[in-house]
Amino acid sequence: MVWFLKPRARKQIARIEITGAIAGSTRKRVLESLKLVEERKYPALLVRIDSPGGTVGDSQEIYTALKRLQDKTKVVASFGNISASGGVYIGMGAPYIMANPGTITGSIGVILRGNNLERLLEKIGVSFKVIKSGPYKDILAFDRELTDPEKNILQELIDISYQQFVQTVAEARKLAVETVRSFADGRIFTGQQALELGIVDRLGTEEDARRWAAELAGLDPEKTRCITLGERKSIVNRVLSGEQSAFSQLAVLSGVAAGMEWLEFELETNGLPLWLYRP
Repeated sequence: MVWFLKPRARKQIARIEITGAIAGSTRKRVLESLKLVEERKYPALLVRIDSPGGTVGDSQEIYTALKRLQDKTKVVASFGNISASGGVYIGMGAPYIMANPGTITGSIGVILRGNNLERLLEKIGVSFKVIKSGPYKDILAFDRELTDPEKNILQELIDISYQQFVQTVAEARKLAVETVRSFADGRIFTGQQALELGIVDRLGTEEDARRWAAELAGLDPEKTRCITLGERKSIVNRVLSGEQSAFSQLAVLSGVAAGMEWLEFELETNGLPLWLYRP
């Protein structure tokens, strides 16, 4: 089947869409799609990013795969409504980046959050008995406050992750590390500001990015088709594809589905370093 697709693929642009919070499912889908791009030898790839970011490791793996693909395929990233934090990190895997003038981007930084339910547990009379192999094995436990040594350990972890982010942006955009540090303080900025800072190369729509990718690959922008690989199945479609309870139907209709996705992400990533912006 692959041999049949190759000649056609070489005259088309592959497109991969990265939307929503980045976690393990996003990484798996995107890496599978990138493998197809390489196997079918697409001459160009358009990566559409509309994400507030997500987990550190998953973002790094997607970035690394994109960077490796640069030797074989022209890669253009298109920042959509929002491409912040981990979305920016992934974008650094593309040598050519375009954003809308009003794109929300930036938020270069790292955050780690835990929950402290100690006072609530005391009120309802619940306590935990913990046996551990070392003093830090239950770091970020939700039934007690962090100790000062634990805060120092976690701060060092965050600082190292932050330095990795800054270094990657500096290398990808050919900027001095100190220059990146000057705006990598968690702030967000527009696509117009990102252009001035050197984070993106051009301003324009996704269609502009598609035409740019075609030109880079020596293809006719007027005739070249863009093929989306590994389309993400929305939670609405996932719910509608199976049996629906009255509650699930109500959730979809009332917009609770989006909140459920966020809740799932929060529970999955609790206590993990995140490259994430959430207003």
